[in-house]
Amino acid sequence: MVERIGRDSALAREAMRAAQRFAAERAGGPGSAAPAPETAATPGADFAHALEEGVRHIDRQVQSAESLPVDLLTGKVDDFHEIAVQLKSAELSFKFAMEIRNKLVDAYREIMRMSV
Repeated sequence: MVERIGRDSALAREAMRAAQRFAAERAGGPGSAAPAPETAATPGADFAHALEEGVRHIDRQVQSAESLPVDLLTGKVDDFHEIAVQLKSAELSFKFAMEIRNKLVDAYREIMRMSV
């Protein structure tokens, strides 16, 4: 599904990977897992955990939507309309995540342009 969304699919995939790496690094350092919500002491860690969970949720939704057309062709799923709804939902979730990423990047750039 990710390959079919947007004009720059390689860029979109790389952006999602970068967001996942960033969230993991901010949560507990490079290569470590994010802390559990009850052990997160700072608002930044809560934000990083929420961001990481959101990216994981969207990734799971897109991956499950990728298998739906094959399931329809093999006869595992009968309802074409349900598949269409799930595919559209995954597409909208991915586009929404990309818009959030774009807003975060724009905000970061604006902050970096500020003089102190």
